[in-house]
Amino acid sequence: MGFPFAGMGIWMIFGSILFILFWGGIIWLIVWAVRKGTVQNSVSANQNALDVARARYARGEINSDQFAQIKKDLS
Repeated sequence: MGFPFAGMGIWMIFGSILFILFWGGIIWLIVWAVRKGTVQNSVSANQNALDVARARYARGEINSDQFAQIKKDLS
């Protein structure tokens, strides 16, 4: 009598790898969806362009002439 599961080893290994890849993909998808939903952009949704210009002016990224031009362009 032969061993009833002879020759199944390679399929069991292949099945195990597929199982791990499947659940790893599901977990990655959940983590990606949660991070995408919670990560905030550098400019939040409630800030408008003038608020961004004010913040840049306060940090010294733009000078007063540039800020005045932005205000003029936005109004």
